[in-house]
Amino acid sequence: FFFFFLMSAKQKAAAVGRGFVDVDTDAEEGGHAWEQGVEATWEDIRETADGTLNLEEILQQRRKRRRNVDQEGKVRRGMVRYTYVILDMSKNMSDPDLKPTRLDCALTQLEHFISEYFDQNPISHMGIILTRNRRSEKLTELSGNAPRHKSALNDVRISDSYFPSGEPSLQNALELAQKSLRHMPNHATREVLVVMGSLTTCDPHNIFDTIEALRRDNVRVSVIGLAAEVKVFKTVCETTRGTYDVIIDAQHFGELLLRYAVPPPSQLQLENALIRMGFPLLVTDAQPSPCVCGHSRVLHDSVVFPTSGYFCPQCKSKHCELPTECKTCGLLLVSSPHLARSFHHLFPLDVFKERKDVQGALCRACDAPFVDLETTGYACPKCDSVFCYDCDIFLHEVIFCCPGCAL
Repeated sequence: FFFFFLMSAKQKAAAVGRGFVDVDTDAEEGGHAWEQGVEATWEDIRETADGTLNLEEILQQRRKRRRNVDQEGKVRRGMVRYTYVILDMSKNMSDPDLKPTRLDCALTQLEHFISEYFDQNPISHMGIILTRNRRSEKLTELSGNAPRHKSALNDVRISDSYFPSGEPSLQNALELAQKSLRHMPNHATREVLVVMGSLTTCDPHNIFDTIEALRRDNVRVSVIGLAAEVKVFKTVCETTRGTYDVIIDAQHFGELLLRYAVPPPSQLQLENALIRMGFPLLVTDAQPSPCVCGHSRVLHDSVVFPTSGYFCPQCKSKHCELPTECKTCGLLLVSSPHLARSFHHLFPLDVFKERKDVQGALCRACDAPFVDLETTGYACPKCDSVFCYDCDIFLHEVIFCCPGCAL
């Protein structure tokens, strides 16, 4: 009985199929499976012109419903985020329930998450922490360099020095992240995202003292579990106002990660403050020169420095990339497109309303006609412009504005 409730959804289904667990379900699931109504899932399948079965419509509707539910309207969100991703590297990450292993699946999903994170939060920073053998180590420091984080994850995948072993230590990993996040400015959000494949954590001290310290420092901790729900993981999320989720499969894992690409609602303790920023231009010199980032490459046994870079408008230090914080004077260096892309979280586009009576009309964005009687259009609640499904998704996920309202 105790073993039954420690199992995840996919483990329970596998155990039922092998006869290890009784097929009796909880009352909250609606009684026995044979007592429930028949779901006509075959009615959702559509046949294309070449005779193949198309499930794209089902996936589109799920995506549409999820966006409608998740959107919280106009809430206060932080534009500058400092996030540490803690990756479990214990022996449990070598389990093959996620193909090929939990670790390989997690690394692949994290690479997609890093791209989406910096696409939606261009002036934010991220760092990666690994935990195994009851210890924790920093894989990358807090920075806004997405290729550097991806390269570090690729090193974990191919290097023999990084392999799943031992037990994780959630307390050591959280304390390592807290040491860096506690010094971040008060106007920024401090977040920790934990990807945990183990059901245990081996900690040196009382982890609840660490949880209370995280709450005092306004560090929001969220956990994505790859196995089953654990009480201590749920407690740290509830205390720090984070979220706790357990995955169903690899696709659900990716969907949960992408939720954290959107900035969470700001806490009440955040201060309103003016942020000094610099907007340097890309300058190319005839002669190469070193940069404060320390980037260089070796060519024919000699060190080659870059010829182009961004010069801080305050101290004239050379930097190779934006956004970054000047290592000489501490000024935040960004570009105007980075700043513009950070505003769409503060003023999100309203959810379009479904409309059936659109036959003969044209999509306001792509001019595609609505020829099918069963085709659904999506109308802007402000300007009443009608859009097709593809344009609706494009406007909400890429453009973040309605062309009918803008014209």
